[in-house]
Amino acid sequence: MPFRLSRRTETPGQGHYLDSGSSYARVVARELSRFAPRSATGGCARRPHPAMMHGMGGDRGTRRRRSSRHHPHRAALHGFGYFRRLGPGFITGAADDDPAGIATYSQVGSSFRFDLVWTAPLSLPLASAVQETAARLGLASGRGLMALIKERFPRPVLWLAVVLVVAANTFNIGADLGSMAASFRLLVPLPFAVLVIAFAAIILGLETFISYERYSLILRWLALSIVAYVIELFLIHVDWVEVARGLVPTFRSGAGYVEAIVAIFGTTISPYCFVWQAGEEVEERKAGRIGRVDARELRLMRFDVISGMTAGVIVMFAIMVTSASTLGASRVGEIQTAAQAARALEPLAGRFASTVFAVGIVGTGLLAVPTLAGSAAYAFAEAAGWKEGLGRKLSDARAFYGVIAVSMIVGVGQNFVGIDPIRALYLSAILNGIAAPPLILMMLVLSNSAAVGRHRGGRLSDALVAITFLVMTAAAVAFVVGLVIG
Repeated sequence: MPFRLSRRTETPGQGHYLDSGSSYARVVARELSRFAPRSATGGCARRPHPAMMHGMGGDRGTRRRRSSRHHPHRAALHGFGYFRRLGPGFITGAADDDPAGIATYSQVGSSFRFDLVWTAPLSLPLASAVQETAARLGLASGRGLMALIKERFPRPVLWLAVVLVVAANTFNIGADLGSMAASFRLLVPLPFAVLVIAFAAIILGLETFISYERYSLILRWLALSIVAYVIELFLIHVDWVEVARGLVPTFRSGAGYVEAIVAIFGTTISPYCFVWQAGEEVEERKAGRIGRVDARELRLMRFDVISGMTAGVIVMFAIMVTSASTLGASRVGEIQTAAQAARALEPLAGRFASTVFAVGIVGTGLLAVPTLAGSAAYAFAEAAGWKEGLGRKLSDARAFYGVIAVSMIVGVGQNFVGIDPIRALYLSAILNGIAAPPLILMMLVLSNSAAVGRHRGGRLSDALVAITFLVMTAAAVAFVVGLVIG
């Protein structure tokens, strides 16, 4: 999640802020690196700061040592302390279960019970392939996704990509803010409008003026409340025979069924995650955490990404099955309110179900909204050639911060046009499902271009990304045709 960093990190002969796309994943990785294993001499195993090394031996030695160094957290993704050494791919995948994801999976489980459980295992290889492609583009080229699109495609295509990302992100921001306010009202019945505006103001202020280190320490634990859905699988009665039947893909006619498929893939394979993942890998390079991009580094990156998407899909599966076994069994049907969605947690949390649900929605929302707003600003800035970076002062990047502010304002306004907050989350997932296919196709083209040098996509990767494009395109076209025909 992008936030302004309080420290400036320089390499010899360079002065750059760790700002472009700086986010929850990178900061958490840096915070967790404090717990890395110590060397035999008793010192921390991390490499000294580049500036210190410059003073001790010149930048030639610095470059030599850096060129052979792999990502400090991904270098040992096994054994004791596994979860302490995960890189940005894992955090990105785990963070994919934002308020829109929680609402979508809950809605699908409540309305269709186990009929769409098959989308969970199908989503894993497809989402992993797309996120691996995004990560490889940033890792191999050292440039963000929009910067690569700008170099490779005509300007109309570039601005189409920007509009798709910004429109989807802005609507998602509004939906997240509304769901946060509606969920918080389950605990404290304050006016909805006051809460929406207050959450937007707080997030905008933090994103503009406050460093993320202190902010992230608490919020990343709040987001863990969604693990309650996984725990609940072992506490409620689940008809596993029906779940097994639901793992076999089935298709039925009807606008609601097609709409649900678009929403599921849209919230699992989201455009903002593409921009975020590529930006994270670029930042790892800028920070000096990655030097030589070789086959081993790519293998570690892939394992990191797959680990993250696996965690996200496990939570996705748990939410769908839990909602199907509770809300679906009670014939709730379409979820209309936050209180209805919270009922899925009653078998585990009892009278505290609303509290657990609200903490999960508010926590993941506080993590997701700045990421959505920041990625929209970076998309615009890369396309327009503006000064960019959350490490810059407001006076030095007014247009960049202006996009963040406008996206927040539009998101706030969206909550006063009569759209139910929970329904808005579902609609944002559908919008992401429609916006994703063109961007996936562009990424597939870039993955096999000179932009990545010799690190082009393999046959399996290209095949999975192409299948993702075809599946999501077919679903989106069917949905749009259904709307037109009525």
